[in-house]
Amino acid sequence: QVQLVESGGGLVQPGGSLRLSCAASTSIFRFSVMGWYRQAPGKQRELVAVIGRDDSTSYVDSVKGRFTISRDNAKNTMYLQMNSLKLEDTAVYYCRDFQGDNWGQGTQVTVSS
Repeated sequence: QVQLVESGGGLVQPGGSLRLSCAASTSIFRFSVMGWYRQAPGKQRELVAVIGRDDSTSYVDSVKGRFTISRDNAKNTMYLQMNSLKLEDTAVYYCRDFQGDNWGQGTQVTVSS
């Protein structure tokens, strides 16, 4: 079974940046559509960004122009570069492998002054 491990979360001030990483236990990335989700307290989990097998990307409107999803197949790692962070970006962020429906355990991102 594929294991996904997120890292890179933390506490950051509004306007700051973080880069999340999602490392896979196998070389799945080149074969799978991957994505980042987030879940804020009291809210449903939402899809934030997706990257296709051809490296095409898609974003939820609220993060367009601020977040960038990318992948490094050689390292079996996916990234989410988050810039110009806002208070409303506070959430637990999860990565997902759509093909195998595998999820990571999540990493907390807190944006606070």
